[in-house]
Amino acid sequence: MREPHAVERFVHIGLPGRVVYGPGAISTLREEIGRLGVARVMICCTPGRRVVAEELAGRSRGQIAAVCAEARPHVPVEVVAVAREAARQAAADGLVAYGGGSAIGLAKMIAHSADIPIIAVPTTFSGSESTNLEGMLEDGVKRLHQSERMLPATIIYDPELVRGLPREVAIPSGFNAIAHAVEAFYSSGANPFASLLAEEGLGMMARALEHLVADPRSLDAWGLGLRAAWLCGQPIVSAGIALHHKAAHVVGGSWGLSHADTHTALLPHAIAYNADAAPDAMTRISRALGTADTHPAKSMFDLMERVGAPVALRDLGFPEAGIEQAVAMILAAPCENPRPLAAQPLRTMLENAWRGTAPASA
Repeated sequence: MREPHAVERFVHIGLPGRVVYGPGAISTLREEIGRLGVARVMICCTPGRRVVAEELAGRSRGQIAAVCAEARPHVPVEVVAVAREAARQAAADGLVAYGGGSAIGLAKMIAHSADIPIIAVPTTFSGSESTNLEGMLEDGVKRLHQSERMLPATIIYDPELVRGLPREVAIPSGFNAIAHAVEAFYSSGANPFASLLAEEGLGMMARALEHLVADPRSLDAWGLGLRAAWLCGQPIVSAGIALHHKAAHVVGGSWGLSHADTHTALLPHAIAYNADAAPDAMTRISRALGTADTHPAKSMFDLMERVGAPVALRDLGFPEAGIEQAVAMILAAPCENPRPLAAQPLRTMLENAWRGTAPASA
């Protein structure tokens, strides 16, 4: 019997990259720097990671020439300018991004102009390390950039580096990765290969989050989350993004909210918005979550509540009065989306996300 859709035409973009995985994998950093043939590396991290970054530099035997602990959420253009100058002064010919999406994003934006390789050492589940995309905050608006220069040449996944992550950071970063998978199902470049990666990644991340909540010291759970983050991030490069990312960039970037928390609170409502226009995607989401008899938006919302994820934008500091402005900003620069963007359903989506109530139509 012929596989359904086996003769459809599509284009999938699979990006190259080396992945080094395992407990203690950070010990290979010097070797991985050597493999890239670079001699003066700069580490990018947040201020809170400075001490660890300096310790890594001290053990690098001269390979790491500088530490730039300037990474900030949403990658503000002013911070990028400072970091690019730091890389220039250090004569850096390579970068190590140590941390979550903020550190990795900063390294990407340096590499975007400097054309030097990145080694990513993720300490959250954001998944940014497996994409060539990055949003940068410019004049109060978060704008998306894409370049092969921004794709890390090497990713070092060490479960021991994430095991101590606070739950309030780990859980939203996992849903940030899940959001990549969800949009890969229905964005304009969606294709069977991307959907296979996304479905496996979504289900794996859901299991990892429930596992680490039940047993926070389980190295298996943290390792599963890192693997899932890679799987969730890969397909969005080929598939692209849609309403969820657009809304999260507008709300999170323009109001200065936590990136991962904003993605999390908006996710079930973006699924509900697109449900009728993307039935195949909804089937995949339900299948990945193991909830075929429940609306996928409700299943996602239920998972969020079970693991203690943030569900309300108001709790993140987003004002109710900002809803109308956010709707206007989304419509001012619309993205491709299965369901056309319109003011009233967008307003409903944001109102429900602001309250933290169950998704509409779920």
